Amino acid sequence: MIRRAHFDPQRVREEIAIAAARMIAEDGLDYASAKRKAARQVVGDARIDGAWLPDNDLIEEEIREYQALFQGESQPVVLRRLREIALDWMRRLDAFNPFVTGAVLNGTAGQHSDIHLQIFCDNPKDVAIWLLNANVQYDVSETPHFAARTYVETLSFMYRPSRNEEPVGIHVALYDTDDLRGAVRADARGRLPRANAEALKALIDESDATSSRVLTSTSLNQHDQTD
Repeated sequence: MIRRAHFDPQRVREEIAIAAARMIAEDGLDYASAKRKAARQVVGDARIDGAWLPDNDLIEEEIREYQALFQGESQPVVLRRLREIALDWMRRLDAFNPFVTGAVLNGTAGQHSDIHLQIFCDNPKDVAIWLLNANVQYDVSETPHFAARTYVETLSFMYRPSRNEEPVGIHVALYDTDDLRGAVRADARGRLPRANAEALKALIDESDATSSRVLTSTSLNQHDQTD
């Protein structure tokens, strides 16, 4: 256990969050793995309890700062591509009530990120049959249920939009329809943990509008400087 005389808890949390954010943004580590690796990097072999570790919200904030500083041009392009692919698959799976979650939804997805979808339907097994009929070869695993100490079956596969593009990992977690009750409520910050295709399309359109305003503003400023 770390002695308070040697470490300041808040500073330790911040340093671990910064290190974890870099690992997630650059290497594609998941939050749990990045947090453990960052903790070893910051405090070495010293044992620390959970109170000394940053929560995912703090790490997410650090990811956004890192991306703004070091991936300001590339990350938005990658994010848009992943959102477009996610929207495409959500429309394909529309009959099964799909939602997108994770980094693709919250805007921190990078070049190593996968797409995480959640299906809410009366018979989740129908999704597996649909994928087989569509000639999609998938692996089966389990994902922790977002609201319980149980697991849900998850179908994972690689998707290449075209021959010239890198493949993207897609994970489809299978939930029952009843699991959707209360699942789309916003958190304390007003953020949704998952979104349907319509909401994702709105995010894409909003991002395009913002990019257009930035380009227009930049062009006007350059024009004024040349006059």
